[in-house]
Amino acid sequence: MPPITIMAVNCNEIARRLKHEGIRAGEIIAYRAWRVIDPSWCDDDRLHSVAMRDYVWHPDKPASGDVRVHGIYSFRDVIRSKQEYGYDPGVDGPLLLGKVKIWGEIVEHEAGYRSEFGKIASLDYGDPELLEKFRKIYGVNQAPEQSVVRTSFFT
Repeated sequence: MPPITIMAVNCNEIARRLKHEGIRAGEIIAYRAWRVIDPSWCDDDRLHSVAMRDYVWHPDKPASGDVRVHGIYSFRDVIRSKQEYGYDPGVDGPLLLGKVKIWGEIVEHEAGYRSEFGKIASLDYGDPELLEKFRKIYGVNQAPEQSVVRTSFFT
């Protein structure tokens, strides 16, 4: 019997070969974490990707990536801790966890998605002071302005 040859193909190679099915959907809400650079190291008021250490999430433009290479990773289920996120707990600096709106070309994985675009929708878990700071910077989880209701009574 001839030997069996098994060839391993990485996930990026599989994604490059995928045929687009032509299905279009609106944005999807998914979950992820962002890394906060320790302010004692530098004055950085931006959130960073956990896995792609140099990737910065800007408040005024969507995050983006080529889904055939990396893309914007997110999870289907809510994440509340470093342990649930599944990355090395030795990550430098604290993590903030929350929701992300994803759109564009999207590859679905067993635990979540890899999308072409993403924008922070909310910051829900993490250090309370950091949550407050970054919610203001990214304009998320803000209470709507209370509209003043004026009434007049005529007699």
